[in-house]
Amino acid sequence: MPTAKALLTRIMAPSEPDMARVNRMVRTRLGSDVGPIGEMGEHIISSGGKRLRPALVCLCARACDYTGDHHIDLAAIVEFIHTATLLHDDVVDASTLRRGQVTANEIWGDHMPVLVGDFLYSRAFQMMVEVGRPEVMSILATATNTISEGEVLQLLNAHNTATDEAAYFEIIRRKTSELFSAACKLGALIADKSRDEQADWARFGLHFGNAFQLIDDVLDYSASPDETGKNLGDDLTEGKPTLPLIYAAENGTETERQLIHQAIKNGGTNQLEAVTAIIERTGAITYTVARAEQEADKALTTLANVPGSPYREALIDLTRFSVSRTH
Repeated sequence: MPTAKALLTRIMAPSEPDMARVNRMVRTRLGSDVGPIGEMGEHIISSGGKRLRPALVCLCARACDYTGDHHIDLAAIVEFIHTATLLHDDVVDASTLRRGQVTANEIWGDHMPVLVGDFLYSRAFQMMVEVGRPEVMSILATATNTISEGEVLQLLNAHNTATDEAAYFEIIRRKTSELFSAACKLGALIADKSRDEQADWARFGLHFGNAFQLIDDVLDYSASPDETGKNLGDDLTEGKPTLPLIYAAENGTETERQLIHQAIKNGGTNQLEAVTAIIERTGAITYTVARAEQEADKALTTLANVPGSPYREALIDLTRFSVSRTH
C-alpha cells in the first residue's frame, strides 16, 4: 500500500509540469535586495508544504480547458498570499514548529516575519496588476480581506468556551476556506468560464477547504507529530475551541465539560491527556471526520457537470485524499 506522500504525489501528477513552473516563478519573484526577505520567504516555501492552493489553481484552470500561461502567475500569487498568512499566524500563535521545521518567528523574532508577510502581500498585488484582469484583483482583494477578518475572529474566540459549531464554521470559512475558494474560482475565471460556472468552482473550493480544515483539527488530537510536523495539542495550547473540543464538551458529562472549558480558558497542554480521553470517549473525532466527509461530498457534487479529464480526476482524488490523510 502506498504511503500518504506517495499517494499524494500520484494524485498530483497531472499538475506537476505546471507546478514546476509555479515553483520557479515563486523563487524568482521572492527576489529582493533586502536580504532577510528572500531568506525568510525561502525558509517557509522550501519547508515541504503540500502546495494545495496553487495546485488547485492549475488543476481547475486545466479542467476548464485553459491553454494559456496566466494560471502560473495566479498560482504563484495564491502561494504568496498563503505564505504571508502563515508568517503572521505563527507570530500570533507563538508557534515554534511548522511542517517539522522551526518557524520563522523562532529564528528571526516576531517583528521581521510580520514585515516580510506584508512584503509577500504587496508582491502578490504587484503580480495581480501584471495579469491585467480586474476580476482577479476583485477576487483576491475580497479573499485577502476575508482571511484577515477570519484571523481576527479566531483571535477573539481564543479561550472562549461559548464558541459553538456555527461560530467555528464561520471562522474556518473565513480563515481557511476562502483562499481555497478563490484559488478554484481563479482557475475558472482565467479560462473565461461563465459567472455561474465560476460560482460552482468557488463552491467546490469552499467545501474542499472546510473538509481540509476539519481534518487538520482532527489531526491535532490524533496524529503523530512526526507525520504532521506539528506538536500534538497545539490548538489546545493556544486555547482554540475547534470542533473536536466543542463536540466533546457538548456531549460529555458535566465534569468533562468543565474540564474541557477549563483547558480552553487556560491553554497549555497540562490537561491534554485528559482532554484527549474525553474526545475519544464522546466520539468527537468520528463526528468531526463525518462532518469533513459531508463537506467533501458537497465539493464533489459541484464537479458533476465538469467534462472528464485527468485534471478532473485529480480533483476528485484530491478531495477524497483530503479527508483520509494522516498528515
